[in-house]
Amino acid sequence: MWIAGPGPEVKLWYRGRTRLPGGGGKGDETDASGQAGTSRPAQPPAETEPDARYTFANERTFLAWIRTALALVAAGLAIVQLLPPFPGLHWGRPAIGIPLIVLGGLVAVLSYLEWTANQRALRRGQPLHRSRLPFLLAVVIAVVAVVAAVLAAVSR
Repeated sequence: MWIAGPGPEVKLWYRGRTRLPGGGGKGDETDASGQAGTSRPAQPPAETEPDARYTFANERTFLAWIRTALALVAAGLAIVQLLPPFPGLHWGRPAIGIPLIVLGGLVAVLSYLEWTANQRALRRGQPLHRSRLPFLLAVVIAVVAVVAAVLAAVSR
């Protein structure tokens, strides 16, 4: 459902039909062309240019996720290349670093997809969806932290 138009001439769009507010009968329903009683589905709301502040805020959020992705990739590479090896565990550094590199790549791709979805929703006047990135980051980083702690304890 979406609401279009300011003031008393607001129309509610729902399942391909519009209804004038306050109307309750079948005669108050119209299709996208404004004709009453037809069964042709209405078009989704037209896209309009959103307020520049929202567009810039969406872009700043995207750039923050990209910085996070770059930091994850850099940290993963540093762990794999620069961290001293765990005694007796030749696979220890890759077990910590490679998931961080993969997570950085995922964050970069998902942040772009979320940016485009948010931009589309802003242009259509629809609500923004919830981001899955914070949950993904929290879970993967927690798992990597547990693996790192176990490797540090076992290699002593």
